[in-house]
Amino acid sequence: MSERTGLITFLGGPLTLAGNPVAVGDTAPDFAVLTNELAPAKLADFTEKGLILIAVPSLDTAVCDLEARKFNKEMESLTGKAKALVVSMDLPFAQKRWADAAGVTNITTLSDHRDASFGQAYGLLIKELRLLARAVLVLGPDRKVVYMELVPEVTHEPDYAAALAALGKVL
Repeated sequence: MSERTGLITFLGGPLTLAGNPVAVGDTAPDFAVLTNELAPAKLADFTEKGLILIAVPSLDTAVCDLEARKFNKEMESLTGKAKALVVSMDLPFAQKRWADAAGVTNITTLSDHRDASFGQAYGLLIKELRLLARAVLVLGPDRKVVYMELVPEVTHEPDYAAALAALGKVL
């Protein structure tokens, strides 16, 4: 597993990313996560034409909450064509509680807490915190990465418009 520094910060302090980084043009690697019902899930379980993979540190933080709600709203009109997967290290129980309280129904929350499989497969595991870096990836029907944003400051939001524009191009 490789480690990279100088790519992200938390409140200005540098962090280390662990795992195998992916780039635009790569085939998206598989991962093993848990659903809110503790069932195993992997990339192949999601067959929609377009996928947005949204990595967040924790849904219990203001920025992650806001980001997930914004993507939930944007996905309303894309049901059946595209899916947004929000992956964090939060426990499945906490993700379900958050989703129920937030009333989100257009995104799927998945937990990487057990093995950090997603974080390592995409090079998004923050070594110092054992949380995921904030990132957005868009995958086409062939599961190639067509867009990727690694947000440089963990406390900042991603570029929603750019991610949704990339998704629109694969639908």
